[in-house]
Amino acid sequence: MDRMDNFDQVNFGAEPNWTVILTATACGTGALMLFLNWFGHKQSWKKIQRAKARKETSLQRAELAVLQFNESHPETDTSLILSLSLAELSKQLKGGTLTPEAVFHSYVEKTLEVNRRLNCCTEVLLESWDQLEDIGSHKDGLLYGVPVSIKDNIGYKGHDSTCGVICKLDLPATGDSVLVEVLKRQGAIPFVKTNVPQSLLSYDCGNPIYGLTLNPHNPQKTPGGSSGGEGALIGGGGSVLGMGSDIGGSIRIPSSFCGICGFKPTANRLSSRGASSCSRGQKSVLSSFGPMARDVDGLALCMQALLCDHMFRLDPTVPPIPFNQQVYQHSKPLRIGYYENDGYAMPSPSMGRALRETKALLESAGHTLVPFSLPRLSYAMHELVLRGFSGDGCATMLSNLKGGPVDPSLRVQIIPYGLPRTVKKILSILIKPIFPRIGASMESLCGASSVQDLWRQHADVEDYMHEVMAEWRRCELDVLLCPMMGPAYNHNYPGKLTSALSYTIMYNLLNFPAGVVPVSTVTAEDEEELRHYKGNYGDLWDKLYRKAVTGGEGLPVAVQCVALPWQDELCLRFMREVERLFREMKK
Repeated sequence: MDRMDNFDQVNFGAEPNWTVILTATACGTGALMLFLNWFGHKQSWKKIQRAKARKETSLQRAELAVLQFNESHPETDTSLILSLSLAELSKQLKGGTLTPEAVFHSYVEKTLEVNRRLNCCTEVLLESWDQLEDIGSHKDGLLYGVPVSIKDNIGYKGHDSTCGVICKLDLPATGDSVLVEVLKRQGAIPFVKTNVPQSLLSYDCGNPIYGLTLNPHNPQKTPGGSSGGEGALIGGGGSVLGMGSDIGGSIRIPSSFCGICGFKPTANRLSSRGASSCSRGQKSVLSSFGPMARDVDGLALCMQALLCDHMFRLDPTVPPIPFNQQVYQHSKPLRIGYYENDGYAMPSPSMGRALRETKALLESAGHTLVPFSLPRLSYAMHELVLRGFSGDGCATMLSNLKGGPVDPSLRVQIIPYGLPRTVKKILSILIKPIFPRIGASMESLCGASSVQDLWRQHADVEDYMHEVMAEWRRCELDVLLCPMMGPAYNHNYPGKLTSALSYTIMYNLLNFPAGVVPVSTVTAEDEEELRHYKGNYGDLWDKLYRKAVTGGEGLPVAVQCVALPWQDELCLRFMREVERLFREMKK
């Protein structure tokens, strides 16, 4: 029977047949909802197709521009340009040995090649050719002529900052973000935007708009996230300097997985004005923008360039603290805290070995190493990190995913997010006796029960920060050495393993500057030892972790260097010392 035939059964001159009327209304409402759902998905599909078309057009036009340049400048030594460190490249640009045009087109060409293999770019910024024509007016800039890649969520006038979600498509930025403005003022040329995971709140790197990004060392592995496109592009040789953001390890994890250096400064040391986010307003776990490069000197040069009067004028909320070159270049012995296992997520064999080897090198160089541990880590992960992130019961994140498909890398992660609060509590009670860590995490996803509860949670975060700093002072530490997540995971595992984030996200919670330095690669012995990995809890997450990192022989392994808030230069100085010692060891 046709749905509208129900109306024939209604006798309008007699007593209304409410059953029939309600049935007809329900059928009509269902049809309307189906239509609206179909229409919404069609609109989303059209948005995605437009974004893909913009990407393809930009890639094609960039390829044509490179071809034309190469034909008219056959003398360009692209391999030499690509081999230079950021410091050496900058020196040769300023000295006139290299031209900005040659450097720019060499990197665009390499970026196009890397993107064909790894799918790491979302759009080439064609306006960068206009900037190149006028670059001579910025010859005094610290980054004069340096091509810079930027993460998708960093605002660039006329371009989307999608965060990998469909609801942010077709909303081009009305102006440059502060970071882009300052980069341009310092002579850098932002030339490409790079891929991210859907919503940014994942350390994988795939979304329904631009697809999946691959690891430059092994395509079966993820480059990490959320600055995964940056990690893949720099690790693949397509960029000498990139800008990312970090709210749980999003600079440090891709840097570790892709074998490069990455630095998460103290929050608000660099401006976030003009950047996009899917968790704006969340204050328990702080986000931070920072550089990614091939070496630590590249990170330091970028920080020095950005921490200038121009940024302080554009964003007065940023403390006007210029880069302290004296602290960065100091060479006095350090008192270094360290831990190999945080007690929450057992490190992989290669992570533990990398830390032990770094500790031994530091001790042989005259530094003092002191055992250290973060107090009450399980409490901090569940009650401060997870409950803080989920303060609104995950409503904000889920709202950003509406209107389109959920990427496979995120599907498992968000399953518990949408459950009713009561269901989360019941599941927590049932799971806790069997898997205490998983049960506690499920309960934390309920978030705050009231504004009063949220304020109490914020106060607890402050108290915990001071508790950690008191222990730091008691040990008389300068800096901290700790394991860094790695090696790179197999695809789609990060969404199943938020537990492993304890090594990185704690320093977002504490707002400590932290950076990573690659020091080793996975050996056959590491892989053999991994076969016997049990973890700290022996639960489902520990079993999944072993599967996630298996097959990693030859992949990069890093360590993490940490300092107290606002001691960013000291953290970078410690990173440079680790880098120097390993370079000397390999000579």
